[in-house]
Amino acid sequence: MLKNYVKIAWRNLIRNKVVSIINISGLAIGFACVLLIGLYIKNELSYDRFFNDAGRIYRVNLDAKMGNDEGVIGHTPPPAGAALAKNFPEIESYTRILLPGDEILHYENNGQKKSLTERNLLVVDSNFLRFFNYPLIIGDAATCFSQVNSLVLTQKAAKKYFGNESPVGKTLVFDEDQTPFVVTAVLKDIPQQSSLQFDMLRSTASFRPVAHFGWSWVWLQMGTYVKLKPNAPADRASIARLESKIPAMIAVEAASAFKRVGQPYDEFKRKGGRWDLKLQPLADVHLYSATIGTRYFEQGDIKYVYIFAAIGLFIMLLACVNFMNLSTAQSIKRSREVGIRKVLGSLKAQLIKQFITEAMLYSLLALIIAIALVILMLPAFNQLSNRELTALSLFNVKYVTGILLFAMVTGVFAGSYPAFFMTSFNPVNILKGSNLLKGKGSGFIRNGLVVFQFWVSTVLVICTIVVYKQLIYSKTQDLGFNKENIVIVPNVGRLGASQESLRQELIRLPQVVNAAISTGLPAESSFGDTYTPETDRANTKNAETNIDLSSFMVDEAFVPTLGLKLSGGRVFSQKFNDSSSVLLNETAVKQIGWKDPIGKTITYPGNNYQKFTVIGVLKDFNTTSFRNSIAPYALFYTTSKTYNIRSSYLTVRIKPGNYAETLNSIQAKWRQFAPSLPFDYSFMDAEFDSLYRSDRTMSKVLSVFTALSVSVACMGMLGLAMFTAERRTKEIGIRKVLGASVQNVVTMLSKEFVRLVLIASLLAFPVAWYAMNKWLQDFAYRTGISWWIFILASVLTMAVTLVTISFQSVKAAIANPVKSLRSE
Repeated sequence: MLKNYVKIAWRNLIRNKVVSIINISGLAIGFACVLLIGLYIKNELSYDRFFNDAGRIYRVNLDAKMGNDEGVIGHTPPPAGAALAKNFPEIESYTRILLPGDEILHYENNGQKKSLTERNLLVVDSNFLRFFNYPLIIGDAATCFSQVNSLVLTQKAAKKYFGNESPVGKTLVFDEDQTPFVVTAVLKDIPQQSSLQFDMLRSTASFRPVAHFGWSWVWLQMGTYVKLKPNAPADRASIARLESKIPAMIAVEAASAFKRVGQPYDEFKRKGGRWDLKLQPLADVHLYSATIGTRYFEQGDIKYVYIFAAIGLFIMLLACVNFMNLSTAQSIKRSREVGIRKVLGSLKAQLIKQFITEAMLYSLLALIIAIALVILMLPAFNQLSNRELTALSLFNVKYVTGILLFAMVTGVFAGSYPAFFMTSFNPVNILKGSNLLKGKGSGFIRNGLVVFQFWVSTVLVICTIVVYKQLIYSKTQDLGFNKENIVIVPNVGRLGASQESLRQELIRLPQVVNAAISTGLPAESSFGDTYTPETDRANTKNAETNIDLSSFMVDEAFVPTLGLKLSGGRVFSQKFNDSSSVLLNETAVKQIGWKDPIGKTITYPGNNYQKFTVIGVLKDFNTTSFRNSIAPYALFYTTSKTYNIRSSYLTVRIKPGNYAETLNSIQAKWRQFAPSLPFDYSFMDAEFDSLYRSDRTMSKVLSVFTALSVSVACMGMLGLAMFTAERRTKEIGIRKVLGASVQNVVTMLSKEFVRLVLIASLLAFPVAWYAMNKWLQDFAYRTGISWWIFILASVLTMAVTLVTISFQSVKAAIANPVKSLRSE
């Protein structure tokens, strides 16, 4: 019987080629979207799960509140891991990491001395490779860090520095301390599904700042992981109980450290401060860290997984709706077949099986085409989504089984309505030639399905426009300074006393407008610590006793080079001794509560209570993406030496045009002063653009899937147009005989579709507004959801609809009315 069903289904597929192509195309697009999104979701959910003990590993986060600043970060004090392991028997071991920033390495390759800037270096504890079982190609995880000056490279790094030669035993020299480090092991390249991405490892024992700040509970530069013992309970309730004991431990362990920086821990807590450690499962780090600040980890967002999963589901539903509409559009042609079969004794159940078998055949053929499409589209999708998905994942036994099962379920779902609809016809009425399509119920369902299709499409169109509008807003909004035509040259601090000479040489170049030296930059890095402001007697109620300030140390050219705006006071100048001066932004002044900040002082407990006098107030400027509110900022003069950090930048404002020649001139000057150091550069506008990389990715992917959903919905509209034209064949013939023009007929047929799209748009507006309003809440500074977005989405959807149905409407309108009446 099944063989007979398949044979008849194949004959019908061949006989109705146009409808079959549309049906299969719609389902193939739907399956391709589901497969691509399925691969993406599978990849996102697999992060960090490849480690042997992944279920026992937790990242330690700091949940802190100091003054007006609070939040959760993935950075911890150096002693945190040891304190946790010592105080809680559930914890088996811990390991720590630190991201030191750019390092310049000197090495020899084929007898030539070379140097490179390494940006993917991690400083790790010596047990790191035993804690995380990254696979080694050469070397032993237990002994590779037995010597202090040891290095472990990935395959990619080994090839970069030493080509095809074996790197083990070879040396790399760090520019900062001129100490040779020996390569002791080589790792396989780190898989993309690792939250930690690096090319090189050195031990914490070789990195002086770790030992220097080993006592500190306020130096938040390290990432810490802990591993529970195999028999320790790891359910949420047990972890919550463990976390509840940590504050008491911190009160004891951190007391001396807080006292050392002039902030007794009891007093800190009494003022509303918070300094708690939280444990986050390793498997949650990638997708559940959107609100956790960190520089160390490759983080995704579970929100995007939900969004793309919903889009895939809706596109698949649209494809199924298409099949239903196109199948019912063919109901008149199939009605005589149904009638004759019923008269000859076919049972309703047999006919239902026949139609569902046809749907499953369409579904399986569509799946085969979809797999081919996915294989062809995967490179482009990887580039679009910034992922490394492989087609091999499609042919995993579990995945293949799941795909086939999904295709069969889809076939049953898509074929169920047409099957029950067409088998419900009365054979007597069919053979008499009665109108079988005048029931209001079936028309309501068909129209409802089309409204659903265009509701989904309109929602996606609106979402795409809003995301794109926010990206434009982020790109064009005033940042408080001018980021255009600024070249950033890192590592200028390595030139020592020569850095000012280089700056002077650069500003003499005709292509250079100005140049400045600083320890940090917007979109790059800054130094953060707690300061104590002078009490304002005129505003004692709102005064802050402590404030967290992010800061740069800058020269006198920094403010004019970046185009920062002054709202009061003056900027740094060589005419004054500004080593104890400071510039604050408006947010800092507002948080402190000063009414007249010029001349007031702030004290830095972290550097022997060094005092700084406010000489000017800068208008607020953005240093991060618009997701974050503007932070309180301070600029200190370079001669203040208030803190010592490793980052240093030369900022060069250049004239627009002929960038290649300008960069060559800057590089030539660099070579004069630093012949042994690599010349690296970036543009500040590109650095800011990189802050919105995930949003741009979402915009592109959303645009593609929106276009696909609209195309699938249009196939459904074409199905309804065919159905309507077939249902009203006699009416069209009579109208033409009575003198109706082609335009009259096209207008008559289009009017119903326009009404359905308008209904879909009206239903889509509140849903799209709610979804985008929720998404925009992630941005501290955001665009508005303007009324014209909804109008534009409706017009676009309407235009595509009219183009789609015009072909079928015109075809029906120009048909010979004699044939139309005879066919009835």
